[in-house]
Amino acid sequence: MNIQASLWRSIAVFRFASLVYAAVLVAVDRADYAHLALAWVVLAGMTAWTAVTTAAYAVPARRTRVLLAADLLATAAALGSTALLQYPGSVTAAAMPVTATWVAGPVLAWAVAGGIRAGTVAALVLGACDLTLRHQSLDSVYRSRVLNGTVLLLLAGVVVGYVSTLASRAEQAVQRATEIEAASRERERLARGIHDSVLQVLALVQRRGAEVGGEAAEIGRLAGEQEAALRTLIAASAAGGLAAGEQDLRTLLTAQTSASVSVVTPADPVLLAGETAREVAAAVHAALDNVRQHAGQTARAWVLVEDEGPTVTVTIRDDGAGIAPGRLARAAADGRLGVSQAIQGRMRDLGGSAAITSEPGAGTQVQLTLPHPVAR
Repeated sequence: MNIQASLWRSIAVFRFASLVYAAVLVAVDRADYAHLALAWVVLAGMTAWTAVTTAAYAVPARRTRVLLAADLLATAAALGSTALLQYPGSVTAAAMPVTATWVAGPVLAWAVAGGIRAGTVAALVLGACDLTLRHQSLDSVYRSRVLNGTVLLLLAGVVVGYVSTLASRAEQAVQRATEIEAASRERERLARGIHDSVLQVLALVQRRGAEVGGEAAEIGRLAGEQEAALRTLIAASAAGGLAAGEQDLRTLLTAQTSASVSVVTPADPVLLAGETAREVAAAVHAALDNVRQHAGQTARAWVLVEDEGPTVTVTIRDDGAGIAPGRLARAAADGRLGVSQAIQGRMRDLGGSAAITSEPGAGTQVQLTLPHPVAR
């Protein structure tokens, strides 16, 4: 539903109803008019202008500043004509002007088009015209009934402007939610299709290649890597809808999946600031590089992500040859800073820590711990 269109239709109904009310007042209060015939001519002009603006405002492209300004000027002119149409005594006594409540039309239009500020400006302009019409001095205005009309115009501009702004934001939010839901359904449909065809074929090639051995084993390994990459792509496509600057750590770490690396993540997103998430992923990548280089060709690695509320923990474990005692210290002394800087240094800069435990022949475990930005 187009809320803005509904508001513009409501303004059109209000303006035509106000015309009927103005005509009734001219007929009932004709004793206030020195030129009654001209009053009906002004009402006819008001009717024609209402028809023109109603047709124009119905088309979004025509709701320009020029039209809004013309609407305000035409209404101010109709309001000012009251000084010529009514007896001076009636004008000073705050008799209802020839426009009656029709004068509020541009205020409502400005409020819907531009919000609170625009509605307030239009109300102040027409309110000043009304006060000038009554020839009220500044020190007596606040005690006169004349001020009531200006106050009502101002309230109408503020309230309708506020409602219009809220309606626009709500409409945008609903549209965004609808787009996200449609995109999510399409991703799910594609994911089901890929799972039922491509992923199953790649998994079959990997399994059969490992069974046959030889060159087929290499083909199977490549098929396994492509299967993991495709699964990562599907998971990454679900990352839309996050707040600006946020990143789901699961998406970054799942990209590390391969035939020799398994990544286990929670069901719910692990949201971190974008730069923080990328730094943690880089530390994990450095740890996995060490596994590939030093743990042996047949070594496997497992990455476990845990969101524990106050902290986020990422554990990288392998079944390789392990690290000999003193090896890390010697590497740092020789200027090889892969562990001390690429892993421990990154986590230290993020306010976290990296603990490394290993025994020769028993594999290595790297535990990265990071304080969660918002403890839930």
